[in-house]
Amino acid sequence: MIKTIIVDDEYNAREFLEQLLIRYFPDKFLVLAKCESADEALNAIENFNPELVFLDIQMPNKNGFELIKSLKTINFEVIFTTAHSEFGIDAVKASALDYLLKPIGYIDLLEAIKKYDGKQYKASQQDRLMLLIENIDFGSSEYHKIAFQTETGFEFVKVNSILYCEAESNYTKVVFLDGKKITLTKTLKLVEEILPKDIFKRIHRSYLVNINYVNRFNKTNDYFVELTNGESLPVSVRKKDDFINDIIKKK
Repeated sequence: MIKTIIVDDEYNAREFLEQLLIRYFPDKFLVLAKCESADEALNAIENFNPELVFLDIQMPNKNGFELIKSLKTINFEVIFTTAHSEFGIDAVKASALDYLLKPIGYIDLLEAIKKYDGKQYKASQQDRLMLLIENIDFGSSEYHKIAFQTETGFEFVKVNSILYCEAESNYTKVVFLDGKKITLTKTLKLVEEILPKDIFKRIHRSYLVNINYVNRFNKTNDYFVELTNGESLPVSVRKKDDFINDIIKKK
């Protein structure tokens, strides 16, 4: 059985999640502790050495991120839970970690557990959680790191080293300033959701561009942008006006 701890400041949320685990995954999880605060959870983690922790993000006094930051070593998996879709979720996704929105449903819980069982994450949990802390603490979204899932594992890259992203069916090719290219096992739409929206703009159904590296916008015949590396990418008619407004604001 998987040694598990549930951390949530709301009593009903703790009980509900435990009942979901018991009902749908009998004999799979052993809930060792249900904690209502980060400090209580810290003691439980040290005492019980869990394999999996369901961790609420937003709690009074000390939130879930602060709990992670206070740990010296992390030898368990974490699935974050939150009732607020905007609260820290971009940072969680950027760090290749999993999360559940409350109220938690069976389907979402099943998917999260499948990921846990499949051990899809090649990078260590410690590395991914430290990346999460870096993404939260770092002041500028242009320079923090992000975790991208590839066919062979994970790539940890600085956001502002990305020149543009190109859709390739259900995959995405990421092109970097130094000419390096990697292929992600995500659609361009999903990649767009992960990257900071203040600097990455969709200019075409097939292209997402870092506007820090746009040298020129050409509208003489067909619309296209010229990037700092000399490449030209098409801009769709539907995206043209929004893109021009974004460029003006950025510059």
